[in-house]
Amino acid sequence: MAGNVEGRCDPRFEAVKREFERNFAERGEVGASVCLSVGGETLVDLWGGMANPETGDAWREDTISIVFSCSKAATALCAHVLIDRGELDPDAPVAKYWPEFAKNGKEATTVQMMLNHESALPALRDPVKPGGFADWDYMIGRMEDEEAFWEPGTRNGYHMINFGWTVGELVRRVSGKSLGTFFREEVAGKTGARFWLGLPETEDVHIAPIRMYEPKADDVPTEFTIKLMTDPDSIQHKSFLNTGGWDFNDRKMQAAEIGGGGGLSNARGQVAMYTPLATNDGSLVSADRVQNMSMVSTATHRDVTLLIPTRFASGFMKSMDNRGRRLGPGTSAIMGDKAFGHVGAGGSIGFADPECGMAFSYTMNQMGNGLLLNDRGQSLIDAAYASLGYRTDAPGAWIR
Repeated sequence: MAGNVEGRCDPRFEAVKREFERNFAERGEVGASVCLSVGGETLVDLWGGMANPETGDAWREDTISIVFSCSKAATALCAHVLIDRGELDPDAPVAKYWPEFAKNGKEATTVQMMLNHESALPALRDPVKPGGFADWDYMIGRMEDEEAFWEPGTRNGYHMINFGWTVGELVRRVSGKSLGTFFREEVAGKTGARFWLGLPETEDVHIAPIRMYEPKADDVPTEFTIKLMTDPDSIQHKSFLNTGGWDFNDRKMQAAEIGGGGGLSNARGQVAMYTPLATNDGSLVSADRVQNMSMVSTATHRDVTLLIPTRFASGFMKSMDNRGRRLGPGTSAIMGDKAFGHVGAGGSIGFADPECGMAFSYTMNQMGNGLLLNDRGQSLIDAAYASLGYRTDAPGAWIR
C-alpha cells in the first residue's frame, strides 16, 4: 500500500516518508497523516491509505479523524492563553473561579492541580447517563458532586476524559465562552488549524471513522488492561468504560465539546496549532509561558490511573521512557527533552519542540495496542529527530 502515500516531503526528511510507507506495508496502517514544520516552514505533509476500507473511501488531503487525548493539549492551551493574559491564576484555588466545585474533598484543589491530573477526579463512580458526554451542564454537575478519589495535590492520576470538563469549565468560567468557542476563536482561528473541540453538524468535512484495535492471541496485557477488564470498581474500569455509551464515530457526538478526548483534526491541523509554540513567536502566548509549558510540573513512578510511570507539563505530556520496564506494550512516548504535547488513544500524537523549532503530528484511523505510542508513531518521531541531527534517545528523550 506504500504507493498510495501522497503529499510532499523535503529531501532532508526522506526517512520520515520511508517510515510512513513502512507503516502501511509492514505495520498494519489503514489510513493516516503525518506532518511537521521546522522554524515555521512545513517540510513534511503526507497522507495515505483508506479513510473507510468498507466503502473504499480513500484518505484525502483534508481528511480528519478523532484524535482522542490529543484534544487535551488543545484544552490546556486555552487555559494557558488565559494564564498568559493574567485572567487565570494557576496557583489559585479552583473555588475562586468555580465555587460549586469546592466540596466533597475537593475544596483545596488548585488550577495547577487540574492541569497536572492531580485534582482527584480521574473517573466517575456512578453510571453516566446515556449520551451524557454531549450534555456539558450535566457533566459539570457530575464534576461538582463527585467525591475526590484522593486528597487533591498528593497524587497524580491521569484524568482520562474528565480533564476536558475540569479544565474546560475553568476556561468557560473565566472567558465567558464555551471551551469549543474559545478554542475556535483564540487558537484555531489565529493559527489556521483545522482542529475542532466540538465539530458543528453543519460543517462540511471528510471524517475517517476510527477502527478499534482487535487484540491478538499473543498480546501481553498491561496492568491497566487487566484491571480494566477484571475489576468493575477500579479507576481503570470506570475512567475508560463509564462513558454513557459514548460513540466517538457518531456525528452528533462529534459536535459535543469533549475537551478530554473528542477533538477532530489531522496531522496538518495539529502542526498548525503547535507551530507558534515551537517557534516561540509570541502569537498565542508569551515566550515565558512557552517555557513554562515545556517544563515538567509533575511526575510519578506509578500513575494512579495508568499504573505506569508518567511525566507531565501543565496539561501536556513530556517524553515518557518506559522501554526498560516490563509494563506491556505501548507504555512509552519518546520526544525531545524540551518537547511537550499529547498522545491520543491508539497511537496518535502532536507536540512542539522549542529547542529545534519543530512542530510534529501523526494521526490515524486504525487504533494500535498500548496506552501511549506504538511503533507506527514512534518510528516517525525517531526519523524526524534523526533527520534533524539528533544523536540518540538513550537517556529517555532525543538529544543532540
